[in-house]
Amino acid sequence: MGEGAGASGTGVSPVEVPGPLSQRKEPQLFDTLAGLKRSHSCGDLRAQDAGAEVVLMGWVQRRRDHGGLIFVDLRDRYGLTQVVFNPEVNPDTHNKAGILRDEFVVAIRGVVNLRPPDMVNPQLGTGEIEVLVEELRLLNFAKTPPFELEDYRVDISEALRLRYRYLDLRRPSVMGHILFRHRAAQVARHYLNAQGFVEVETPILTKSTPEGARDYLVPSRVQPGHFFALPQSPQLFKQLLMISGLDRYYQLCRCFRDEDLRADRQPEFTQIDLEMAFINEEDIYEVVEGLMKALFKELLGVKLVSPFPRLSHQECLDRFGLDRPDPRFGLELKEVTDLARQADFRQFKEVVDQGGIVKALCGPGLARLSRKELDGLVDLAGVYGARGLAWVKMQEQGWQSPLAKFFPEGLKAAFNERLQAQEGDLLLFIADTPQVANTALGQLRLHLGQQEGLIPADTYRLLWVTDFPLLEYDRDEGRYVAMHHPFTSPREEDVPLLETHPEKVRARAYDLVLNGQEIGGGSIRNYRRDLQEKVFKVLSIPPAEAEEKFGFLLEALEYGAPPHGGVAFGFDRLVAILCGARSIREVIAFPKTQKAACPVTKAPSRVEPEQLLELGLRLDK
Repeated sequence: MGEGAGASGTGVSPVEVPGPLSQRKEPQLFDTLAGLKRSHSCGDLRAQDAGAEVVLMGWVQRRRDHGGLIFVDLRDRYGLTQVVFNPEVNPDTHNKAGILRDEFVVAIRGVVNLRPPDMVNPQLGTGEIEVLVEELRLLNFAKTPPFELEDYRVDISEALRLRYRYLDLRRPSVMGHILFRHRAAQVARHYLNAQGFVEVETPILTKSTPEGARDYLVPSRVQPGHFFALPQSPQLFKQLLMISGLDRYYQLCRCFRDEDLRADRQPEFTQIDLEMAFINEEDIYEVVEGLMKALFKELLGVKLVSPFPRLSHQECLDRFGLDRPDPRFGLELKEVTDLARQADFRQFKEVVDQGGIVKALCGPGLARLSRKELDGLVDLAGVYGARGLAWVKMQEQGWQSPLAKFFPEGLKAAFNERLQAQEGDLLLFIADTPQVANTALGQLRLHLGQQEGLIPADTYRLLWVTDFPLLEYDRDEGRYVAMHHPFTSPREEDVPLLETHPEKVRARAYDLVLNGQEIGGGSIRNYRRDLQEKVFKVLSIPPAEAEEKFGFLLEALEYGAPPHGGVAFGFDRLVAILCGARSIREVIAFPKTQKAACPVTKAPSRVEPEQLLELGLRLDK
């Protein structure tokens, strides 16, 4: 036997397989790739390749022993190919194939053969062929996976999937999400590059600044007692890039926020971030709509029509109750405060007298809902703070409701006319503060749209939400806070109101909403120091604090800062919507749980006391 030759004939020394396989009577050996190179992926081969000698490598998805023949479905990320072990082709290889099990890693060399017509699998791109194996190399064995890796057989908890995420990613549907994400990133980069944008990376270790969420802090070893923060966004750096004259910047950037999680949030996430100089809102809309059109065309084959509709923030609240409206279905809200004031109904009167409003929606054909279902709607409204939900069923004889006796016939007719109510419809009313009434009824609208199948499938509606208030009053803190962030510019005509009526100031801000989900937002920025300082003053940020936290930006604004603005998109959320994933965890390779933990690595974890001492830290038990 020549130098380094093994019993398997691969030209390398074999290694005995450990574990249960070594308990078999015949010796089992690992092979290597020496002298073998993959010629095709498991998704490449077609009928025109018949007769070609090929080398495939991948994982055993399924093995079927039909007595004389052994069939194996061989899988890699490109697809699946059926390979056949025939004792008449190579008895030793056929015998060796008897040990194969699910998820073993193998390489095979063989000849492409056309399947008999009655054995063609039209569900597979490779379904017209199979490979007759002449050589098999066992590269690695695998324990029995904790769950089936074929999509149609999987019914497991998300916790188990995330614990073994590296196995979960082998499933074609999950792998497909990651590949889809890759394509989306490439389309975005290609489009923005063509529009003259420059990709620039901004720091991950940066200064802690208030941006609305809790920072992740990183202690400095060389400056004890000082901390970096992981960026919640590249906001200040991208403004500095505009001041530097870069003109058009973008980045697929990592952002970090230490906040409570849900399906569409992660402690670390990705944004498509961009900023432009010497522009106004129309320039932003044009670039962003072009980006959306490119993504939808390349990824889904869907042609979007621009310009996208634009709704003011107030119009969204008036019609949909939420500032991220889903316009794919009706059930729009109507304010009926003026009519409710005329009714002899104490609950309505008290709310209106205290400055509240009464909002209503009409659900066509929903008078068929049972009392149990109506009680469920009442409970749902309560989740969003509503003190009650009143309902009316439109029947042939008129209103059927506990409310009916408090409303004269003429007033009922006025309600019916405003709500365009017909026989068989259901009217829902909420009387509360404007925020609670809009939010609760807006959420009920979404619930009914989903429950009653009113939302058309495979339909995409994008719209801009504009004219947000610059500020909102935080009663807990007793001061105004920025609705977006403190660097958003007010409308020029509203600047005088900063000192007299700050609640009336409108922001030069905009959100992009897709099918009722906010996928991006941005604003035109304050590019003069005097205006930025006025905004800080209204936000009750003292000059000393502003200098401590934002002094570098304020100084930069004094060196000829151009008018500039930008936008950032939640890349994970956008990809999840486009590929139909249930949550953004489905499109992130290694997501965190709702407790901000990594199930694979068990992070976060404790560290050695010596590491803490190096940082000048200690744990207070």
